[in-house]
Amino acid sequence: MEIRVLRYFLTVVREESITKAADVLHITQPTLSRQLSQMEDDIGVKLFHRGTRKITLTNEGMLLRRRAEEILQLVDNTEKELVEQEEQIEGKITIGCGELASVQILSELISDFSKNYPGVTYDIFTATADLVKEQMDKGLIDIGLLLEPIDIEKYEFIRLGTKEKWVVLMRADDELAEKESVSAKDLSELPVILPRRLSVQSELASWFGDYYSNLHVLFTSNLSTNGAVMVTNGLAYSVVIEGSVPFWDHTKIACRPLSPELTATCVLAWKRQQPFSLAAAKFIDHAKCFLGMTKA
Repeated sequence: MEIRVLRYFLTVVREESITKAADVLHITQPTLSRQLSQMEDDIGVKLFHRGTRKITLTNEGMLLRRRAEEILQLVDNTEKELVEQEEQIEGKITIGCGELASVQILSELISDFSKNYPGVTYDIFTATADLVKEQMDKGLIDIGLLLEPIDIEKYEFIRLGTKEKWVVLMRADDELAEKESVSAKDLSELPVILPRRLSVQSELASWFGDYYSNLHVLFTSNLSTNGAVMVTNGLAYSVVIEGSVPFWDHTKIACRPLSPELTATCVLAWKRQQPFSLAAAKFIDHAKCFLGMTKA
């Protein structure tokens, strides 16, 4: 005896007509009649007196009506309790990320997840991909938003579609701010700030080409915000991922893209075979569905 058919049965009882019940249930009358006849055959009793104007219940039908109402009430209560249990999931999810444009996707993901799990809170740890990965390996971070290139052999991940753009930061009153984009030659004789990550420096070295060997690297920095302080004071030009730069005060800091364009991608990653809290496990499952992708 299926729950679905019990609901059909009670709808027919309420409407006193198979035709009206079929309309309410949005199925055809022959389909509903067939389902009810099959139920009578399976149980081995007659449930209805089928009159010309309306149908009435047999004694067996009245007994089934009482039991069906009890069964469906229990089913509905159970489903409600399960949903409430889901909503009551609490805990903290630790997410590591850099200053990236893909954080916008992360915020949308968290917002959507929080609709179902309002009791969950988040700890956002901002650092380079290498440091985030190190913390993930130690089990201190659940999920990382990592800028490639990075070795993700030990991780499951979702590659995000947002294109992370490399740019140069300079004072708003600097001569380079008058250009639409900045070339390697433009920076070849100027003091610059490069990222600390060696793998990223290699990517930039390829972009600079022959100019890289003579580049005046005055600073390295792991986050663009601190580098921007040096830029504001006229100490150097900072080569960074654009990330959160659009939210900065552009009366003090100007941002120009590299020419030719240089971009990178990000992955949302978590360690394989890592035991996660219930909240983190739910978040990972939600991310797979929300982002419309499967784990790699």
